[in-house]
Amino acid sequence: MSITQAEQGTIQQVREAAQAISARLGGRKPLIGLILGSGLGDLAGQVTEGVSIDYSEVPHFPVSTVEGHAGRFVIGELEGRTVIVMQGRFHYYEGYSMKKVVFPVYVMRELGVRSLVITNAAGGMNRDFKAGDLMLISDHINLTGDSPLIGANEPELGVRFPDMSRAYSRDYRSLAKALAAGVKGEDGAPLTLQEGVYCGISGPAYMTPAELTMLARVGGDAVGMSTVGEVIAASHAGLKVLGISCITDMAIGEELEPLTHEQVMEVATRTKPKFQALVKAFVAAVAL
Repeated sequence: MSITQAEQGTIQQVREAAQAISARLGGRKPLIGLILGSGLGDLAGQVTEGVSIDYSEVPHFPVSTVEGHAGRFVIGELEGRTVIVMQGRFHYYEGYSMKKVVFPVYVMRELGVRSLVITNAAGGMNRDFKAGDLMLISDHINLTGDSPLIGANEPELGVRFPDMSRAYSRDYRSLAKALAAGVKGEDGAPLTLQEGVYCGISGPAYMTPAELTMLARVGGDAVGMSTVGEVIAASHAGLKVLGISCITDMAIGEELEPLTHEQVMEVATRTKPKFQALVKAFVAAVAL
């Protein structure tokens, strides 16, 4: 089967997946979508009147295989808004094509979503950062070597050549910065909100010291193994995006220490209260 033949019918698969989800929602239509990264999925537990749908129950969906990713949708009410939450995402390094990784973005758009909050756990390459900070993503550098838009384009999904100059909404970042002033952790300490450029790599190996030094020199502030494909798909689909990285470790090439996924999860867990407070404030305040 040729690439073109394999890609034909994506819009039909999107519609079938969306219909299967919609049939469980009792007429509710989510307008805000949230994609939760490693260690940050507990926010889904604060959704009220929620419907939980395992990815395995949705036609054409892959299954998340990574620790810290529950692998389900939760649809319900958060801060007075109907939201759809991806409690766990799919990664390129799991062996899925980039088109399959971003498939849920198009499904959420088909369900009615117009705004996306996309989060991740990331290593901080900016020396002004520290583990536990949150970083608003102002831009990204795609280092995966792939794009979800390669191949035949289906006009129903988006234009052939989408603009990426405002992939991360400036209005959303301004709103998040204004809201951050009122966010405090459980210890009463104010939220430290950074802003910078996210470098998306394929993974799953963490980067070498030389690679991290190179990325910092070309303008990267944080590095992770997700997000860029989803944001490209969101731009293609006409969705506005707020991107937030939880800085779980410092990835300074010249000072790099050994790192495990368990360490990443531990810092993400400690950061959750401030992260959740910021996202909830954004959901309540954003204009739709």
